[in-house]
Amino acid sequence: MKKLLLCIFLSLFLITGCGKNSESDIVVDIDKKINKLKSYQIEGKLEIVNNDDVYNYDVLVAYKEKDFYKVSLKNVANNHEQIILKNKDGVYVLTPSLNKSFKFQSDWPYSNSQIYLLSSLRDDIKNDDKREFVENKSSYEFVTKVNYPNNRKLTSQKIILDKDLKPKTVKVLNEEKIPQMTMTFTDIDYSPTFKKDFFNLDVAMKSAKVEEQAERTSKIDEAIYPLVTPTGTKLVSEEKIKKTDGERVILTFDGEKPFLLVEETANVSDELTVVPTYGDIYRLMDTIGVMTDNSLSWTSAGIEYYLVSDVMSTDELVEIAQSINVLPTMK
Repeated sequence: MKKLLLCIFLSLFLITGCGKNSESDIVVDIDKKINKLKSYQIEGKLEIVNNDDVYNYDVLVAYKEKDFYKVSLKNVANNHEQIILKNKDGVYVLTPSLNKSFKFQSDWPYSNSQIYLLSSLRDDIKNDDKREFVENKSSYEFVTKVNYPNNRKLTSQKIILDKDLKPKTVKVLNEEKIPQMTMTFTDIDYSPTFKKDFFNLDVAMKSAKVEEQAERTSKIDEAIYPLVTPTGTKLVSEEKIKKTDGERVILTFDGEKPFLLVEETANVSDELTVVPTYGDIYRLMDTIGVMTDNSLSWTSAGIEYYLVSDVMSTDELVEIAQSINVLPTMK
């Protein structure tokens, strides 16, 4: 009898002991699950916080093996949509409302963390040997470091997965552990089918639903000034120039950290225009911009902005740009 009870006890011990996955087992399972995917489609909601402002986006992500990506980001407030597209020809940022596409020489999405891409979340978990892990009743939680080289204020992220290893939410945190970006995954399809030309540039642009065409603004009633400028730096000149189909304002700031800010009316192309672009893709609150070592450019509310300085860091450029975007562009 004692032997029988001992055998039953050992059997139960082995079953319960082997049934509980360790952190390392889960990381291996995540890696295997994502590595074997030939395609996936994600729907979700993205929230970005900038000081007192909150920007909300509907997100649709499509992936197909051999390095094909299509990420649609639609601003909930104004239905303004931009698309990041990667295919065999390169990396593009599409702005359907302007009928323009900006082509990048970029290694996106591998150059930094991506809150809405499964491979990026996997790599952030897998490559952080100091990650934190908690298993809850219905989920797994990882806290890992992040790689946002153009925004050093973003230091970590909390990734919550269900017990089937599907991501539920991802929160990117600043140094004070306050969420600055939150991605909520509402649906994930691991076996979608895409038409043959789904990742084609022309098809992607034509299929984008432009619910509100960008206004053909030809006049800047009043320049927008940054609320944040470096100490010892001030506006020294302002020049307005007439263009063939609009206006341009050049603001020159001089002092300890001089910079130049150009604001000009954006042109809506009659035909699809591809603009070769040098720099990296950068998400700036309500739009996708272009970041180089000493400049930042973006389009918002019908106005194109170009910010450049030979002496300022990218963090300082972003801080100035963010202080411009919080105000309405036009009267």
